[in-house]
Amino acid sequence: METVVIIGGGASGMAAALTAAETPGRRVVLLERQQRVGRKLLATGNGRCNLTNTGAAPENYHGENPDFVLPALRAFPPSAAIAWFRGLGLVTVEEYGGRVYPLSNAANSVVDVLRFQLEQSGVEVKTACPVRELLRAGTGYTVVTDGERLCADKVIVACGGAAGAKLGGVMDGYALLKPLGHKRTALYPALVQLVTAPEYPRALKGVRADCALRLLLGGELLAESAGELQFTETGVSGPAAFDVSRAASLGGKGLTLSADFLRGYDAAAVLDMLKTRRESLPALPAAELLTGIVHNRLGKMLVKYAGLDAAAPVGDLTDGALAAVAAACKDFRLAVQGTEGFDSAQVTVGGIKTGGFNPETLESWFMPGLFVCGELLDVDGDCGGFNLQWAWASGRLAGRLGT
Repeated sequence: METVVIIGGGASGMAAALTAAETPGRRVVLLERQQRVGRKLLATGNGRCNLTNTGAAPENYHGENPDFVLPALRAFPPSAAIAWFRGLGLVTVEEYGGRVYPLSNAANSVVDVLRFQLEQSGVEVKTACPVRELLRAGTGYTVVTDGERLCADKVIVACGGAAGAKLGGVMDGYALLKPLGHKRTALYPALVQLVTAPEYPRALKGVRADCALRLLLGGELLAESAGELQFTETGVSGPAAFDVSRAASLGGKGLTLSADFLRGYDAAAVLDMLKTRRESLPALPAAELLTGIVHNRLGKMLVKYAGLDAAAPVGDLTDGALAAVAAACKDFRLAVQGTEGFDSAQVTVGGIKTGGFNPETLESWFMPGLFVCGELLDVDGDCGGFNLQWAWASGRLAGRLGT
């Protein structure tokens, strides 16, 4: 009987194990170092689990060779992922931007249907079982844990990346593959909170606002996004910040964020809006100039940012003062000091070099019977379900074991 060992019980590892188990008469063993499978998955999408994106395409992925994802995405596109989960009993719903969530709005629904199917498929799941060594043994492999040495005909390494260390992000996969000749790139955190100069974020902690966001290095545009921005104690978070966090991790020093909180209006339209308010409410204190236009606390901060006296009557404000507020709404700048680390990151930039693997099968070019999938590889996706789509697609492809 052929024995297949999967190292890692996250999204890609579970997908790989279920796929491998579809072949009758095969022993499939899934090893997970945590106390339960799918723990990191439970935290995705703010606990809702954005499990795929209907628009997933190679341009949503990054790494030394972004086209490496093509065969996996062709073999298991988002429509196939949705159908697969439907077959497991999960009801899903599509939201803005092609994001797909479980209808229950609970990530544990995703983990539960996968766990039930693992049991149904006869996969041997061993939790609290970290792998210490992966050794070549003849035409197969020996997988060394604290309690045993497993002989495997084929091995799928799906340990995930360094991101989300508190939820199970580890360096294990890189360490296991290095003695077998597979090298990795430099690693950086992504889909992570940005750390900025603290004055404004600290005062705005907890405020959420829709915006268009640009990441700048001097006058050069490094990345841009649009969506919700959330202010925190030390910087900014939310989907808009996450979208540019990869570029921030790689961008070095001297970065600046520019936020446009009225992206549906040009500067002239904003100025006209403020002039109308000056005419209709001349006794209103300047601090309230943007009330009803943006979040109250954000509005007061933008007035301060523009250099106005908060107590001055709106009727006394010059056109130049109103223009300064309009400019603040359209181009609110924060100096970027860096990003939070891997503990807070959802995704790892970098990983095991994809050049060592056949993109059509995810099998090692020089270690037959060794497959790698998911975040462990040098593939990372944009925010919005793209990373989990890669996890399912690459796990399914690796689980076919080259057939």
